[in-house]
Amino acid sequence: MHYPNGKKRMTTNQSKNTLNNPTNFGKRGMTLENDINETNHYYLEWNIAVVHKKPTPVQIVQVDYPKRSAAVIREAYFKQASTTDYNGLYKGRYIDFEAKETRSRTSFPLANIHQHQVDHMKSVVEHNGICFLIIRFENQDESFLLPAEQFFPYWDRQFQGGRKSIPINDIKEHGFKIPFSLQAKVDYLKVIEQVYL
Repeated sequence: MHYPNGKKRMTTNQSKNTLNNPTNFGKRGMTLENDINETNHYYLEWNIAVVHKKPTPVQIVQVDYPKRSAAVIREAYFKQASTTDYNGLYKGRYIDFEAKETRSRTSFPLANIHQHQVDHMKSVVEHNGICFLIIRFENQDESFLLPAEQFFPYWDRQFQGGRKSIPINDIKEHGFKIPFSLQAKVDYLKVIEQVYL
């Protein structure tokens, strides 16, 4: 049976199968970026915050036009190094953050971040913006908000002979676990409320 919007309705047998085989939400099959994009869409729809993914500036060099509706970009390059992934406004405060996933069970590799991104984050903090990293440990399916101010010492230490990663226990100690909900899969604003506001 179809609803007016075209979506199928489950039959009685399908409903019974769903009850007997509950869905495993542990691995939802989505990337961190998709989860954040969905969360930001929810925030925008409900007028909670305005946060968007920053577009990466690209210079297109060569395009094939077999026909106008089927143009294909053959060659392009990045105009400049990108900064962080997301920025926006929440309750009159500027927020800016980078989102990263790791398959490591024990630590977050600093090689996932670049110096120009850290320089940008330091500028945001200097100007009293809210800046942080969202780090997801894929295997544990846990996401953490690590304030930029807590991240900087780890970044700087690696150049003085320190570790080139942040142990997960340090992230748990200095960061904040981000709650999951159906509407906001990465509900980082709940953490911002506790930490910054």
